[in-house]
Amino acid sequence: MEKLMRAPSRYVQDKDVILKMKDHTTMLGDSFYIIASKTAMKVTRPKIEKSFEETDVKLVFETFNGESSKGEINRIRDLVKENGSNVIVGVGGGKTIDTAKAVAYFEKLPIVIIPTVTATDAPCTALSVIYTDEGEFSEYLFYPTNPDVVMVDTAVVANAPARFLVDGMGDALGTYFEARACLRSNSPSLAFGGITQAGFALTKLCYETLLEYGYEALLAVEKKVVTPAVEKIVEAATYLSGVGAENGGLAAAHSIYNGFTVLEECEYTSHGRLVAFGTLVQLVLEGSPTEEIEEVIDFCLSVGLPITLEEVGTKEIDGKKLMKASKVACAEGESIHHILGGVTPEQLFDAIIATDNLGKHYKDLI
Repeated sequence: MEKLMRAPSRYVQDKDVILKMKDHTTMLGDSFYIIASKTAMKVTRPKIEKSFEETDVKLVFETFNGESSKGEINRIRDLVKENGSNVIVGVGGGKTIDTAKAVAYFEKLPIVIIPTVTATDAPCTALSVIYTDEGEFSEYLFYPTNPDVVMVDTAVVANAPARFLVDGMGDALGTYFEARACLRSNSPSLAFGGITQAGFALTKLCYETLLEYGYEALLAVEKKVVTPAVEKIVEAATYLSGVGAENGGLAAAHSIYNGFTVLEECEYTSHGRLVAFGTLVQLVLEGSPTEEIEEVIDFCLSVGLPITLEEVGTKEIDGKKLMKASKVACAEGESIHHILGGVTPEQLFDAIIATDNLGKHYKDLI
């Protein structure tokens, strides 16, 4: 299998960097269609407009409806055509970004990504997660190229609720372990190629950065300030995790997330929190050393990520529901099968129960 490495054409990160948006994006076009959630619009629109003062660049702002579904993608595509825009800009969280990427792909236009939270590693990847209008996972859309420009304003990120930073760390937590599983089984990355040394190195650096700076960064963001630790964790959760996952591949942790989306109890549990719990389940599935599992548990406890089923929403264990989630996670084509030897729903079910019990044990020791 040929080795392959992909990344955004340009990644820019700094405090108030949106004020320099013009400098990094005008080579793409002169008519920007900006898709943003209501909150993201309020936070970023003044900075975006200020950046383009005294230019002839046309800016059109559109409020995202909340779900990265085919219906929302098609709605915005029609509006883009009506306005004759030649650059798409996605501003906000993961679902807004995924929708903007899909619109840009289908309309054959360049894409600029401006995340306002670090809840997922969506900004840098060449894929979108598509959901049904009801919010259940539907499919992945894969693109031939990564975003043209990714701009991360750490002042904006630090002023978002701290739980979003925790969510981003949860999503990033699985990056190294999933890539390692793909490497062991010689499975392809999300770029459909073999894993390069550079790609795998990014995943390892991502994990090491989380362990070293995660707790310190969380304390800073709780006070809405930007410190070197915050800069490092934002880069880890956005670039190292996004580019690392794409070039390293996914395994059980993200499949477990997909499975848990069918449970009503987990409807309001974030992607990152479910991936963090799924990472622990993956380590149990793989028979990882106790010391490694304990290291991950200690990190989760330090930043408030879940280590039990109750913490992801399932207060009472229902065997039938958990088996349903396990079957969805183990469906044909799911990345959980990148685990060496494959995984059956029964094996996953047992690992989930064992992980929950392990987490409860550690909780009792606190």
